[in-house]
Amino acid sequence: MSKEQQKSALSESESKPTSGNVNPESAKKIRNFRKNRSSEQDLLKDLLKGNKTALGRGITLVESNQKSHQKQAEFLIEGALPHAHKSIRIGITGVPGVGKSTFIESFGSYLIDKGKKVAVLAVDPSSSVSHGSILGDKTRMENLVTRQNAFIRPSPSGDSLGGVARKTRESILLCEAAGFDVILIETVGVGQSETTVHSMTDFFLLLKLAGAGDELQGIKRGIVEMADAIVINKADGDNQKPAREAKLEFNRALHLYPPKESEWKPEVKLCSALYNEGVSDIWQMISTFKKKVDENGYFQHNRLEQNKFWMYQTINDYLKSRFYEDPKIKTALNEQLDLIENNKTTAFAAAKHLLSLA
Repeated sequence: MSKEQQKSALSESESKPTSGNVNPESAKKIRNFRKNRSSEQDLLKDLLKGNKTALGRGITLVESNQKSHQKQAEFLIEGALPHAHKSIRIGITGVPGVGKSTFIESFGSYLIDKGKKVAVLAVDPSSSVSHGSILGDKTRMENLVTRQNAFIRPSPSGDSLGGVARKTRESILLCEAAGFDVILIETVGVGQSETTVHSMTDFFLLLKLAGAGDELQGIKRGIVEMADAIVINKADGDNQKPAREAKLEFNRALHLYPPKESEWKPEVKLCSALYNEGVSDIWQMISTFKKKVDENGYFQHNRLEQNKFWMYQTINDYLKSRFYEDPKIKTALNEQLDLIENNKTTAFAAAKHLLSLA
């Protein structure tokens, strides 16, 4: 047998395809796939151990628009699902200046002192120029960010409804799989619909200010109707009397609303996040709520309804993405935009034409 014939298959290939029929590019893709899958498995293992660096990397993959990252994110989500759904998700909203970040820092620190692991998904307003975050929640929660059992993730809101980042729901699942048992989701709170955050949380907390005209909102439907609790923040110093008056107004207003399906009667609380006053009462209220909805079965029912909502939402996102990525649509879209600029067609006619091509 010649030396050429004695070479083994392994020494011959040296990780390269031996057959001339195997496309080198295909072989490279297979090797990269195996390498990425191994990397994904390691990342998932670290995430399930509660590694915050792995959690941050996982959320980055979830938020990415790159196709390769989206596949990796899907693998992480599937691996995280059996370990998720073991937290209480609290949505926090309110107008800018109401003290959301200060409240979250105070509230989160209190919960950590109680032995909880707290994840904060803070959605910042996006710059219309750079599309990055304008505000820096992580820098404004300077004490909470240093705590071992805290994880803070600021994300730009982009064009998401209600200021909730597009992938916030998937980020919640990853946080739960990493062992965080209280998830706080802060919204932008600039007047957009907050339905999105309401559809992914168990308890919806609305922060209000006394003496800022907010009392009038108590007799309007909308965001107040969705709230499970109203917290009047900055109830300290000279603002204590107006805060107590505002509490009375909101309590009267809440009687105008029909009973909630959860059988929970929304409460109004006073709080001074700056001085850590009233924070323990708020957690006690949320704990009472959780016990009630666990007993009457609403907690699980609400989670199932939310899953159905997000199935429809995912379908809508997928259809929208597929529509705009279609090469035929891209070409026709530019043509219709030129026609609109030259006043040769209307926006409605152009849209109808583009939809007919899909």
